[in-house]
Amino acid sequence: MVLVPSQRRAGVVLGYANIIVKNLVNLVYTPMLLSFVGQADYGVYQTSSSFVFSLSLLSFGFSQAYVRFYTQKRARGEDARGLNGVYLVLYAVASLAAFLLGLAFAASAGSLFSASFTPEEVELAAVVMSIMAGSIAVTLFNSVFDAYVLAHEEFRFQQSRQMLTTLATPFCAYALLCLGLGVIGVAIAQLAVNLVLLTLNASFCLGKLEMRFEVRRFDTTLFKAIAVFSAWIFANQACDLVYQNVPNVVLGMFTSASTVAVFAVSVQIRNVFYSLSTTISNVFTPEINRIVAETDDNEQLTRLMSRVGRLQMVLFCWVFGGFIILGRFFIEHWAGTGFSDSYWIVLIMVAPLVIPLTQNTGIEIQRAKNMHRARSIGMLIVAAFNVACTFLLSPFIGYWAPAAAYGIGILLCNGAFLNWYYRCRVGLRMGYFWCRCLPVMAAGLVAVASCLAGSSAIPVTSWLAFLAWGLAFTFIFGVALWLLALDEGERTLLSSKLRRRFLR
Repeated sequence: MVLVPSQRRAGVVLGYANIIVKNLVNLVYTPMLLSFVGQADYGVYQTSSSFVFSLSLLSFGFSQAYVRFYTQKRARGEDARGLNGVYLVLYAVASLAAFLLGLAFAASAGSLFSASFTPEEVELAAVVMSIMAGSIAVTLFNSVFDAYVLAHEEFRFQQSRQMLTTLATPFCAYALLCLGLGVIGVAIAQLAVNLVLLTLNASFCLGKLEMRFEVRRFDTTLFKAIAVFSAWIFANQACDLVYQNVPNVVLGMFTSASTVAVFAVSVQIRNVFYSLSTTISNVFTPEINRIVAETDDNEQLTRLMSRVGRLQMVLFCWVFGGFIILGRFFIEHWAGTGFSDSYWIVLIMVAPLVIPLTQNTGIEIQRAKNMHRARSIGMLIVAAFNVACTFLLSPFIGYWAPAAAYGIGILLCNGAFLNWYYRCRVGLRMGYFWCRCLPVMAAGLVAVASCLAGSSAIPVTSWLAFLAWGLAFTFIFGVALWLLALDEGERTLLSSKLRRRFLR
């Protein structure tokens, strides 16, 4: 039997390999789409995708609750067939509802987008939304098996399967784009890959993991407990959906397809930072639930959150610092000069994320303790603020409205409120957390300031300069980390590992 720590290490390594592969693919995939379909059709595709994938809310947060209930049953030595049966029924119903609602959205495309889209763009949106209705239905049903894989900490399979999806989607899309199908072909490719993914997941769970279901006797008591717990996770999902999709829809209603495209590229870059953070924290979800179920030791949880957060802070500062220095050149040469505003939009949205993206293990701690209601209420408030600002201001200032509202909301909720909540209600030592993480942030600021000063004299005007400044920033950040962030024990441990690696 594979040891769980080995699975975690493999999960983190493969997870970051996935991020590298995904971003390398996107370096080619997004410009390829833009060159094949143009900025307007790309905006139609992003608007349609955002609208249909709002139906992911029909998962109601049940998927994130599975690990907690499964861990509790395993700790008590109980069989999980009834739990699996409840989830199978729930997601079968949710998938059917999502498919039917997606078709209804497609039929209403004219009334939704006629004010900002041309008749041809409205017709295209209707077709794309119909195909995506199938994609979201398959994705929802796949949640049953995704949750089971995570509960068993099979991170090797999880991440390998994700890499297959990352590589398969653009290749399928490229083949269909070459046949002249445009963004319709992109939607078909996504549906096809999702069907393959469902087949792989189901085969692995039913075969190797011996997943079984009890559906003849639906456990209503268990369902009620899951529903109560999941209600506030559902609220979080609603907020995430607002941040991810509603701005595209509103911008599509009040501005233009080109404006949607600029904001969509910015959100795509923002999502890179989320993936950097959650890749590490996701592998600790089962362990956090075990700690809470067995001992509920806040000191152990604080140290785990701080250890993970410190590593997440290093990654965030390295990538975001590099973006501050190199991002403008990158966007203009990757997406095109028409997307230059995306640089500033990304800065506005991502800078406040330094707080939640280094504390997202705290979300799992809240859920494991069944204390996630307060965060959900706070997120709902700032999501409402985001929607209001987007509706009221986007007709006048376009994509700057959702960008500014997003940044302010993150600072207020994830910054001020949640840090108070972790300390005063959950019982975590946030002073200890920030004492471990702030020196890393200081090292990042030193490195960014140094490179900005240097690049003002020798600007980034070519790919050679891009590479040179990227290496210079990495070196300066590494030195600053050594001097400002690492303690004596960490320096000794790192030195010994480097000596063993290079002197053996």
